[in-house]
Amino acid sequence: MERIVQKFGGTSVRDVAHIRRAAERTAREVAAGNQVAVVVSAMAGETNRLVDLCGEVSPMYDAREYDSIVAAGEQVSSGLMALALQQLGVTARSWLGWQIPVVTDTVHGKARILSIDADELQARMAQGEVPVVAGFQGVAHGGPSRAGRIATLGRGGSDTSAVALAAALEADRCDIFTDVDGVFTADPRIVKRARKLSTVTYEEMLEMASLGAKVLQTRSVEMAMKHRVRVQVLSSFHDAPGTLVVDEEEKLEQEVVSGITYSRDEAKVTLVRVPDKPGIAADIFGPLSDANVNVDMIVQNVSEDGSTTDVTFTVSHGDLARAAEVLSAAQGRLGYERLVPDEDVVKISVIGMGMRSHAGVAKRMFRALADNNINIQVISTSEIKISVLVAEQYTELAVRALHHAYGLDEV
Repeated sequence: MERIVQKFGGTSVRDVAHIRRAAERTAREVAAGNQVAVVVSAMAGETNRLVDLCGEVSPMYDAREYDSIVAAGEQVSSGLMALALQQLGVTARSWLGWQIPVVTDTVHGKARILSIDADELQARMAQGEVPVVAGFQGVAHGGPSRAGRIATLGRGGSDTSAVALAAALEADRCDIFTDVDGVFTADPRIVKRARKLSTVTYEEMLEMASLGAKVLQTRSVEMAMKHRVRVQVLSSFHDAPGTLVVDEEEKLEQEVVSGITYSRDEAKVTLVRVPDKPGIAADIFGPLSDANVNVDMIVQNVSEDGSTTDVTFTVSHGDLARAAEVLSAAQGRLGYERLVPDEDVVKISVIGMGMRSHAGVAKRMFRALADNNINIQVISTSEIKISVLVAEQYTELAVRALHHAYGLDEV
């Protein structure tokens, strides 16, 4: 007997027919003698509809009321899923975040889970009941004016709900059902010969998620790695094994590069002729941090005359206007000549645990891009990834070229 948490995303519960199909998957696990808990997202498109309603009524909405509204989507799908399981003869009950409870901090709209009291769920699962938990939500705790209010975990938060619940239940596995068959070496929509990976390490998946792959939410991977929850990504629509996200020790073979990712949510900012003096970097990036602007890649050019230099960095598209506003307001104090924004860029990354022990990975990347006349604007590295910034128009060409260069094409 295994204890399994199953998570069904919005496309997997988009309508009654899909909910019934998902319920059949759960019923099969129960029939096999396993204890199962289910976490569901809102039906596809429902969260966007509720968010739009909030903005229509009040563009500067109260975040606490926003959470109360957008959490309703998961409430509906959890109830429908419980009904579908009951129709199949499975004992099931829906649970909202506050009923368990899933306790979060008070940062409404992007709350973090502090604890989950899983004792009641474990007792019911031992009796054969399937709890169907509304993902994406919990109950805020920590401030007298906000304690007891519904809090949501941010977009993709149901993945985090599922992994956190699996950790609390000490589950053998957390199955994430999506509209893809698993984790691929590249986006199959761009690279037709992309391969599905049978296993990927937590570290690789974390890099992939943070660098553009949309299979799993980054925070869910962080939580899985912290609590050593084995996660399987698989399709809701095909009965086939997916991709297991596991410890490095469980991955039998370490490819030099496991995957190629891309992120179009990038904008480049260049400050031209910045005074080259100690403390200037802190003066630039301190105010950006205070304004909650997340900076990613950073390059400072060598000063030719010893007095000025150019500083280039990237932010998300959504943060570009705020970053430009903060830096423009500080131009007199910072002393730079001009600010040059550029939204027509994309970040391409190669990722793999094998990069730790193999030389020449960067050389191959740079040669493949050069052979295709793709200019590199910015480079950043970590132990298991190399990222470059290139012109957005070269996205597909760069991904395909690198996928081929590292021998990842399906044969």
